[in-house]
Amino acid sequence: MNQYDVTVIGSGPGGYVAAIRCAQLGLKTALIEKYDTLGGTCLNVGCIPSKALLDSSEHYHNAHSVFQEHGIDLNDLRVNMPQMNDRKNGVVKANTDGIVYLMKKNKIDVLHGLGSFVDKTHIKIVPTNGGEEQQIETKNVIIATGSKPTVLPFISQDKERIITSTEALNIREVPKSFIVIGGGVIGLEMASIYARLGSEVTVIEYTDSLVPTMDGSIGKEMKRVLSKTGIKFMLGHKVTGATRAGDVVTVTATNPKGEEVKVEGDYCLVAVGRSPFTAGVNLEAAGIEMEERGRIKVDAHLQTNVPGIYAIGDVVRGAMLAHKAEEEGVFVAETIAGQKPHINYLLIPGVVYTWPEAAGVGYTEEQLKEEGRAYKTGNFPFRASGRARASGDLDGFVKVLADKTTDEILGVHMVGPRIADLIAEAVTAMEFRASAEDVARMSHAHPTYAEAMKEACLAATENRAIHM
Repeated sequence: MNQYDVTVIGSGPGGYVAAIRCAQLGLKTALIEKYDTLGGTCLNVGCIPSKALLDSSEHYHNAHSVFQEHGIDLNDLRVNMPQMNDRKNGVVKANTDGIVYLMKKNKIDVLHGLGSFVDKTHIKIVPTNGGEEQQIETKNVIIATGSKPTVLPFISQDKERIITSTEALNIREVPKSFIVIGGGVIGLEMASIYARLGSEVTVIEYTDSLVPTMDGSIGKEMKRVLSKTGIKFMLGHKVTGATRAGDVVTVTATNPKGEEVKVEGDYCLVAVGRSPFTAGVNLEAAGIEMEERGRIKVDAHLQTNVPGIYAIGDVVRGAMLAHKAEEEGVFVAETIAGQKPHINYLLIPGVVYTWPEAAGVGYTEEQLKEEGRAYKTGNFPFRASGRARASGDLDGFVKVLADKTTDEILGVHMVGPRIADLIAEAVTAMEFRASAEDVARMSHAHPTYAEAMKEACLAATENRAIHM
């Protein structure tokens, strides 16, 4: 029986990063993955393929709607969905192959099959495609089994016309009409893909705001901007059912007045969130305690109630984000090795990869108001940015929230071009507890989108913005 210092169950961003860090720290490490490819949901049916399609659809949208303004004329423009999907699959394969390389480079044993606890120090691996069952012994375990799409009990998903995000990434045609239930990150990204390609898209959201977990200003701006691509939004609508008749899906909902409304489409994507996935791992055999909603209970060190067994990523509390899982993977690896790492969960950014992109980190304005904390606000619109004018990306803004007395940056919320990258500047500043004036006095190259961050900080510092 093979013995390991650490065994990681699940090879998504949290799992494979945890395995690599464990190996770097000199721990003999095994990684268990039930599927043939590594990378989990993120690399195979989540973050990576969705970004590939978002980029492809954005290229088409620009060619169709923007290129002529730039003096570029095209004839016979059309969407080749099979090729678009083939490219997406190639991007996925390149990334998953890269994880295989990293496992070999770091001398991590990869065990393919369903891993389940026999007891707290022994794990059984049953190959999902046949083969011989094996059992290993381990001193520590990191559970990183991720999540699955949340289902609505009153909707039967056939995964053909009433689908999850997994199937939405593999449609081989441009739907004439596309319904999305859920106005969160996944819903908006999928809606953007198909709206750009020419589908009539309707997004139905239960709350009165898009991306309701983010700062309210982001939801308002996203609704305004994405509406320009033709997406129809039905906010404050409670979905009551979805049925299929042939190739037509009918979604029923109750509007804010209590009236029933119906929407028909070729496809209906149910994107109401994700749920922790621990099926088949046999947590009971190890005596692991659970919390509500299927999450694993962990302490401040991400250790379960069983010493030596840890859990990270989507199966524990907090936002379901790949980069959050990565940070937790490193945190647990270093904890096992006797180090004293830290994670500031407040400074883990959230990102929406539509175009324009949106992101936020730190406190939202709503949270500061609820806490009664005195703060000041600095806003800068991209319409006033020279770089944004040059590229034609005039929508969006950067909003900085700073403590009214100390000027420390408490939150940054953005909508605009390359925001997924620009939010890192805000995270860096806040990690070092910078004031708005600190960032305002930093030199930013001109012309760049990042100047909007400086201008927003200037605006928060005695309303000193230069370019508005």
